[in-house]
Amino acid sequence: MSKVLNAFLDENLQALHEQGLYNEIDPVEGANGPIIKVRGKNLVNLSSNNYLGLATNEDLKRIAKETIAQYGVGAGAVRTINGTLDLHVKLEEKLAEFKGTEAAISYQSGFNCNMAAISAVMDKNDAILSDQLNHASIIDGCRLSKAKIIAYNHSDMEDLRAKAKAAKESGLYNKIMVITDGVFSMDGDIAKLPEIVEIAKEFDLITYVDDAHGSGVTGKGKGTVKHFGLEKEIDFQIGTLSKAIGVVGGYVAGKKNLIDWLKVRSRPFLFSTALPPGDVAAITAAVQMLIDSTELHDKLWDNGDYLKAGLKKLGFNIGESETPITPCIIGDEKLTQEFSKRLFEEGVYAKSIVFPTVPKGTGRVRNMPTAAHTKEMLDDALAIYEKVGRELGVIQ
Repeated sequence: MSKVLNAFLDENLQALHEQGLYNEIDPVEGANGPIIKVRGKNLVNLSSNNYLGLATNEDLKRIAKETIAQYGVGAGAVRTINGTLDLHVKLEEKLAEFKGTEAAISYQSGFNCNMAAISAVMDKNDAILSDQLNHASIIDGCRLSKAKIIAYNHSDMEDLRAKAKAAKESGLYNKIMVITDGVFSMDGDIAKLPEIVEIAKEFDLITYVDDAHGSGVTGKGKGTVKHFGLEKEIDFQIGTLSKAIGVVGGYVAGKKNLIDWLKVRSRPFLFSTALPPGDVAAITAAVQMLIDSTELHDKLWDNGDYLKAGLKKLGFNIGESETPITPCIIGDEKLTQEFSKRLFEEGVYAKSIVFPTVPKGTGRVRNMPTAAHTKEMLDDALAIYEKVGRELGVIQ
């Protein structure tokens, strides 16, 4: 190895360890359900994004197996050569129905969606107004586009309006886009989409919502745009197929001409092999389940409300979450890491989240109850939270 590289890595890895910012990765020994096994230990799992429990759904597993037997394990090519199977077409039609749009396009991940869609439409002659707490994939997509990035204070509509007005009146940009998460994954709050749409109309902004943590969760499962009844007002609806849907991939939903453009100009679509057929069939079935019923959505919210009430009663700082995402905000990074470690030792898997995922000094343990948890599991977790919280002085 290069001496320069070796010195760089050793020095910076040591610094991360000393600051309590190094993230240990724990392999899960089996399925990622409400109870998981890590290092031979069974734990109540509060760190999964498997919101509706669909990652281990028996019907979806059966459908995936049957599809693999018929189509094989891979699509065999990129979408624009001969990697577009009839399964992909059916999936994208179902996604458009789910999101209430004219069309949709699928990608290999939600991260790819933001890299693909932003850079396919925005360029160096444009500007992007981006919420300060937007996901890393949005930030990277904005950088890739080479557009001017103008960050506005988190969910601060006065700041957004002022910066939109300044950008518009400057005359420097051909197009201006406003981008926001639908649900912010570390705090659980919901974007102020009605106000954003009003500002967008006033200044002719392109509207872009990444609803990775909202689809399946808000709007009776249909997402944050549906929650506010704004399907006809949002230009880009971005979603993931790996959280509430439980499989892997992502999508963009919108007008047909937008999707047609992405099919010929978004690089991850053009230059990366299509989603595997077994995954596509399972995703399509999962989306149909969410179209047909709110049962899993309702169970998720019931469990989320139950856990929130329990943690708040114990005295934990759970922030201002408006969704089942429930942070326990500790603050100090080292204490946050220790808190997570002790939870593990007592029987709860709840991962510590520290800088750079969240700002320094706002370390937290992010809790994500799912539709698959029972009240007994959540009661066990709350008892452990109380024990560890008092032991470490996080609660009195």
